[in-house]
Amino acid sequence: MGYNDDDDFLLLSGIQHFQFCRRQWALIHIEQQWEENVKTVEGQHLHRKADNPFIREKRGEKIVIRALPVKSNVLKITGICDVVELIKAPNGIEIEGEKGRFLVYPIEYKRGKPKTDDSDILQLVAQVICLEEMLVCKINKGYIYYHEVKHRVEIQITDEYRKKVQSLVMEMHDYYKKRYTPKVKIGKFCNNCSLQNICLPTLMSKQTVKSYIDRMIK
Repeated sequence: MGYNDDDDFLLLSGIQHFQFCRRQWALIHIEQQWEENVKTVEGQHLHRKADNPFIREKRGEKIVIRALPVKSNVLKITGICDVVELIKAPNGIEIEGEKGRFLVYPIEYKRGKPKTDDSDILQLVAQVICLEEMLVCKINKGYIYYHEVKHRVEIQITDEYRKKVQSLVMEMHDYYKKRYTPKVKIGKFCNNCSLQNICLPTLMSKQTVKSYIDRMIK
């Protein structure tokens, strides 16, 4: 789940998990553990509405592309942008098959409301980095649409965010290569985690969830 089958690429979507809780990311992307709850089911339903592969819709001076696969050969991450809007502008870039020049803006869809941390923002910035590398352009902003509040939030793509994404991705690669699952660090965020019953924060210390389950079966 963590690496792309064709190469040593990590899933871009894992950046949000990693920023929220490194142990959660390791359980999902290294130990292959997953548990669905209401939040993850709602999130999947919302993304199905956005993810309509290979659809390119024209709306006047705007082109809307859904479920666009993206990757960065520099960071070795790959993923899918929920929606990418191309807005016609003289200072934009040329797009194959289209007349004129366009500015590029990714839009990430989230089920809830804006978070107090920057995990959603960092996932969007990672998408921007991929798009910039693929299209050879500069993207100065993107958007996050929050389903619960029915509101689109504009995000400025700063150098600080870019550096933080690069640092997180390097750390993720290091964890994955070492097959390292961090120890439990219990906090309030555990109450919002979809892996509470798998993580077993009150039981786990040095052992991995997989070793615990194997031991219990034996």
